[in-house]
Parts: sequence; C-alpha cells; structure tokens
Amino acid sequence: MLHKEGQASILITLVFLFLLNTGIGFLFPQNEIIIDIFIFLSVVFLLIILQFFRNPTIVISQNEHHVLSPADGKVVVIEEVEETEYFNEKRIQVSVFMSPFNVHVNRNPVGGLVKYFKYHKGKYLVAWHPKSSTENERTTTVIETTNNIQVLFRQIAGALAKRIVWYVKKGQTVQQGEEMGFIKFGSRVDIFLPLGTKINVELNQVVKGGKTILAEI
Repeated sequence: MLHKEGQASILITLVFLFLLNTGIGFLFPQNEIIIDIFIFLSVVFLLIILQFFRNPTIVISQNEHHVLSPADGKVVVIEEVEETEYFNEKRIQVSVFMSPFNVHVNRNPVGGLVKYFKYHKGKYLVAWHPKSSTENERTTTVIETTNNIQVLFRQIAGALAKRIVWYVKKGQTVQQGEEMGFIKFGSRVDIFLPLGTKINVELNQVVKGGKTILAEI
C-alpha cells in the first residue's frame, strides 16, 4: 500500500520520467543502448520513490504503560537532557533516525489528550546534527496519557526532508500507534520521557514504528 502523501510526488516523477525518456528517444533514435540505459535508470528511480512512500499495514498492540516507537529507523540518541520548549526540566531523550529507505509514517507513541502542539520553521541540518532538534524545521507534540504522564515528541526535518505533515492538533484525543504525520525523504523523531522511565532499547538498535516498545512508563 502507498501512503496518500506520496500521490503528488509519484505523479510528478512519472511525468518527469516520461518526458525524459521521450526526449532521449528523439535525441538518440538509433542508439538503443542509451535508450535502454535511461529506461533502466528510470525504473530504478521510480522504484526508490515508490518504496519511500510505502505504508505497510501493521497490528498495534496498545498498552497504556508502553511507549511505542513513533517511526521506523535506528536509535541514535539515549541521554538525559534539558527540554526547554515545554517542560523546562530534565527529561530522557530517545531519538530515532529515519533513512530515505525507511517507512516514513509517524505514529503516536502513546494515546491520550494532545496538550500542546506547535510547528516551527527552521533549517535543514542533517538529522543527526546535535542542533537539529532545536534549529531544524520541526513540530512538537505533547500527549497526556490516561495515567497523567506527559510524553513529548518532535518530528524533525533532515537535510533532504523539506516537508513535514501532521494530523494532530491541541485538544484532540488520539490513539496509541495511529498515524500522526509523515516526513518526506530522511528525518528524525525525538521522544522526551520522564526521568526514571525504563528504556527498553539500545543505541543503534533498529526499531519499527508502532511495534517496538521504546520504554515503559
């Protein structure tokens, strides 16, 4: 299944590749090798675009004590930091980096009431840059669970990502594991948890959005 956010990109890609290969055919009508090379490269490029926007169906096991990974990718940060936008206190930060080859659907790590949401314009530093969490284009969402625990997470654009999409708003009640947004072409998600939270993952561990249990609260 392909994600709805990919419809425009896929259409533009198809039109571009059609025009490109038509032009190559006119320029080199007798050179079948060049024509075949461009057709092959076009198919490969189209497959890369299609796999980026794939949206596999998954089964969510909801649990109010679990914090699910909000995205597919690799854990690149686990550390105690000062969260300065909302909590203004120390939190445990867990960051998941998404390469262009990961599924880029973002999911709610917990269920509950959206207490805070804000979109920030910003730079496009590489997603693993230490300042990307505070300087890149990003969204910040805080969900309060039924146990009155607040979990903050950020969608962060990377060097290739130029568009963040979100489906949540302040005051909305959301379900754990359901889609909350999408980031195009390489990015990262940060999760900020209360001190003392049991972390269930390790650095460089590969995680699955809506499936891997990052922590227990």
